[in-house]
Amino acid sequence: MDDRLIYREESYRIIGLCIEVHGILGKGHSEVVYKDALEYEFSINQIPFSRENSYKIKYKDIILPRGYNADFVVYDKIILESKAIESLTNSHVNKH
Repeated sequence: MDDRLIYREESYRIIGLCIEVHGILGKGHSEVVYKDALEYEFSINQIPFSRENSYKIKYKDIILPRGYNADFVVYDKIILESKAIESLTNSHVNKH
């Protein structure tokens, strides 16, 4: 196991449900279909989440006109972005 992974237990539960959704739905659906299935899985597994949260972004002394929209916030501390793509590239992975 990777000791650098924060929220390890929560992350593994989320990843497990993502794998389950993909295993059942397979590939080829739009992103919103996978998000709807994840919402269902989070609900029946009693995992706290919110969907489509909007955040304002402060830059120096202003609030930028466009903010950030998170697909899911899970356990009130993990941002989950859903992607319906053939494969991940380095630009899809936030390493911070």
